[in-house]
Amino acid sequence: MHDFAPEDRRVLADLADWMAERRAEPTAARPCSGDELPEVGPDGVGIEATWAVLRDALLPSAFPTDHPRYLAFVGGSPAPAAIIADAALSAAAVYGGSELEAGAVVTAERAAMRWLCEVVGYPDSAHGTFVSGGSLANLSALVAARHGRVATDGRAPHVIVAGASAHSSVRSAAAIMGCEVVWAGSPDHPLDRADVADVLSTLDRRDVVAVVATAGATNTGAVDRLEEISELCQERGVWLHVDAAYGGAAMLASSHRKQFAGIERADSITIDPHKWLFTPFDCAAVLYLNPELALAAHRQRAAYLDVVNEADGDNPADYAAHLSRRARGVPVWASLVANGTAAHVDAVEQCLALAAHAVKEIDAAEHLELAGDPHLSVVLFHRVGWSREQYESWSAAARRGGFALVTPTLYGEHHVLRLCFVNPLTTTADIDLVLESLECDAPLS
Repeated sequence: MHDFAPEDRRVLADLADWMAERRAEPTAARPCSGDELPEVGPDGVGIEATWAVLRDALLPSAFPTDHPRYLAFVGGSPAPAAIIADAALSAAAVYGGSELEAGAVVTAERAAMRWLCEVVGYPDSAHGTFVSGGSLANLSALVAARHGRVATDGRAPHVIVAGASAHSSVRSAAAIMGCEVVWAGSPDHPLDRADVADVLSTLDRRDVVAVVATAGATNTGAVDRLEEISELCQERGVWLHVDAAYGGAAMLASSHRKQFAGIERADSITIDPHKWLFTPFDCAAVLYLNPELALAAHRQRAAYLDVVNEADGDNPADYAAHLSRRARGVPVWASLVANGTAAHVDAVEQCLALAAHAVKEIDAAEHLELAGDPHLSVVLFHRVGWSREQYESWSAAARRGGFALVTPTLYGEHHVLRLCFVNPLTTTADIDLVLESLECDAPLS
């Protein structure tokens, strides 16, 4: 079972060809019933039969995030260099928690982290780690914000102030931490200084864990007024965490960089390379302006860890709520080294150009209407005259037929469709097909 037999090697060769071919022509989801899958039992069916089911039934049942018409949620289209590095990590059996075990793998992760810190404008002293997703990054940052502090009642601070457009993971983090969330502003508009000041004026600073602002709201793409919010938090002595999980990549685009002014003052930042920085799932990053605070909050101590902690004081496991971890930063590093940072800038700019094309076409179509101002690479729009049920019916049919993954959402009190462009392989023709299909009540095949 643990040695690579001839049949394993044959499957590996086929796997390499399959990886390249499926990327050249990504197919949408196909139905797969449980009857097609081998049963788990005492006798195996062999790797070749298993690979055949995996290749032909299991994996094709998913709607891949790199499909050019996967325009729902915030998908992601990993670069081949990142895919290759991700596959090699599994084959190399790397534990990514410490340099003692991972060696120069940790050095590569540090290089990728340093690049992200430079992107957000952090100084050389800033640092962080790669985690599984934005949810864990947000939780880790908030735990660091609360560590070692005492509230007015002698316990730990228990109030998180968050913009109404904050990601759902902020609510989950608060529940895990035993905190409450006080919401500020409106879910459909960027958070500003006045919104935060109104809430902070009702609270004792010692009770506040942090203020959470958003740089690229998941639903609308909006960027909060980070400059004025960061100034307020500095004046009040309150930790500012910026969730830039989706939108952070847009800082690479010179045309959009000014929207993020002030983010460099945040105490912590979340960015997800598996969203708009072309890295396979799962890979997020949590960055700290003062990493020593995070280290104090997260480093685990035990007799069996003493040798690790003494060998190196800068281990990836020490900056988030994890110990065992995959070296998720290596695919980021591999893509940066293989393709260069300029290629990443161009890819982000391409996605922004796609969003601009969608806006232009929606404006020109009689059956469509923009919903609010577009932000970053998110476009919300109405299909004139449609009800919630019609949106849901069209969306379900589009997915079922393998045409596109486009889902409805709410903007204010209105049901709308949402397009999110994070795949540079999407074309203007793909956008036109989706918009044209909305002229009738069913998507094109």
